[in-house]
Amino acid sequence: MSGLVSYCAGLAAEEQVARDYGRRGHALCARRWRGRGGEIDLIARDGAGYIFIEVKKARSLARAAERVSRRQLRRVHAAAGEYLGQAPGGLDTPARIDVALVDGAGRIEIIENAFFH
Repeated sequence: MSGLVSYCAGLAAEEQVARDYGRRGHALCARRWRGRGGEIDLIARDGAGYIFIEVKKARSLARAAERVSRRQLRRVHAAAGEYLGQAPGGLDTPARIDVALVDGAGRIEIIENAFFH
């Protein structure tokens, strides 16, 4: 049952983050997009570009941040490249990878361009 609870908590966190990006004026393009390189939790539009969003939920924001690995970010990067390869502008399309941290109280912290932090 714990796996199901974690799965549902992850979906709820993704929904919170999607609404947060929506309030910031970014339209959601995809949820849980899967390519050969891996899965991207959320994809949003940023003007003419895209934001690829990895969502991490834990009891605290610090704990959520600890759960983001370099290996995971590389997988998101590979999947983002695959997604952009299908976009009209191809790999020249502006894009960034954000990490959205969500704590047990529902607080959200966005790390923009997390791949380069």
